[in-house]
Amino acid sequence: MEEYRHFIERCQQLIGAEYVFISDEDKKPFLTDWSKRYTGNAIAVLRPKNTQEISELVSLCHERNIAIVPQGGNTGLCGGATPQDKGISVVISTSRLNQIREIDVDNATITLDAGVILAHAQEVALSAGKLFPLSLAAEGSCTIGGNLGTNAGGVQVLRYGNMRDLTLGIEVVTPTGSILNGLRGLRKDNTGYSLKDLYIGSEGTLGIITAATLKLYPLPQSKTSSLVAIKDIGCAIKLIHQARESCNADLTAFELISTRALTLDLDKVKNLGSILDTPSGWVVLLEFSSMENEQQSRNQLEAFLGKALELDLISDAVIASSIQQSGDLWSIREGIPEAQLKLGNIIKHDISLPISNIASFIEETEAKLKMLWPNMQTIIFGHVGDGNLHYNLAPLSPDLSKDIEERRSSINQLVHDQVYSYSGSFSAEHGIGQSKRDELPLRKGSIEIEIMRSIKKALDPKNLMNPGKVL
Repeated sequence: MEEYRHFIERCQQLIGAEYVFISDEDKKPFLTDWSKRYTGNAIAVLRPKNTQEISELVSLCHERNIAIVPQGGNTGLCGGATPQDKGISVVISTSRLNQIREIDVDNATITLDAGVILAHAQEVALSAGKLFPLSLAAEGSCTIGGNLGTNAGGVQVLRYGNMRDLTLGIEVVTPTGSILNGLRGLRKDNTGYSLKDLYIGSEGTLGIITAATLKLYPLPQSKTSSLVAIKDIGCAIKLIHQARESCNADLTAFELISTRALTLDLDKVKNLGSILDTPSGWVVLLEFSSMENEQQSRNQLEAFLGKALELDLISDAVIASSIQQSGDLWSIREGIPEAQLKLGNIIKHDISLPISNIASFIEETEAKLKMLWPNMQTIIFGHVGDGNLHYNLAPLSPDLSKDIEERRSSINQLVHDQVYSYSGSFSAEHGIGQSKRDELPLRKGSIEIEIMRSIKKALDPKNLMNPGKVL
């Protein structure tokens, strides 16, 4: 550490000594990812308060050839915001960049710092009579910058799109410390390359996103949710089509959930009754949001479910009769990622497929996995309305965790081979980070990888921005 003393002192001068963490105890929470699979080392954790301080820190790091790992809420699942255990780097946390810069109600936009917690952004939009629709299980701790860095999706992508679709402009500190000010609230701006789209989803490898101008939407006047038992997985796909035909833009979310995943927390599902006993082992959680009043919205949902029953697509349904009951249904879904941890080591897959291929993929992949490794079970749930599945595997009992962990590489390869055989992607919304970096060149075309490397080299020739991630 002595050789970096002058560097540390300069950082302390720039942002204040209390915001430069150098002890092992202070750095510890920033050096391990949420899944606890990746732990790294850093000279220091730096917590600047604004874009200018980040610019000065990045300029200093560029001058001293010290790598930078940008970090938001540290809720990622691929090790993308965790430093490597070798190499010389600092973590720059955006947690103090937490200001709402502007709400433009007439333009339906919000401009805010990258360190703003997603749930806070939702609350501020709501207080202005608007909706910011991005919704994730981690919304109470993930940040806008992290959402941008991974092009986050969530449960309402079906209607509102990913983070890239929700973003009009961004502010970025480049690898040399320059500030790119692109905070424009324009929905049409054909003035050359779309630089914001280059940085969104880049996982901090091309620069640090420090602020963004995001779209806001009218608040729905009513929301209605229903948990539906389907006859089989193929019926889920037919149900999506029927929902779109019947309800058009009012269909906000459509989640496919195995009853195995649904019942991980028995206390939460004890009031669902017979729907848990569906022979197919599958349910759909769907939500309609409408500008009509609550009764009209409920009538629309009941008419849709009645039609689905006539078409023999569903066998049972629970309709939320209040905001509280609707929240309870979504709480079950959002609690699955944490509830599954009690099963032991979990091998997670964040995949996307053409909707038309989902049923065949699930059926065939399950059979292949069971044939090779009978001592495991699948925990499947996801935003099937946009083709995104969380296809996870767990041991049949926690004491078999070591066995499944030893097979992680083989399991990943089998699942991902299946994904690509069905024209899918092995990363839908969690990014690449460290966990999928080495596999990326095997799954993307050589020309795509070559172009990505060319962009990285052009913008970050010293490879100081989040090295060892994505590429």
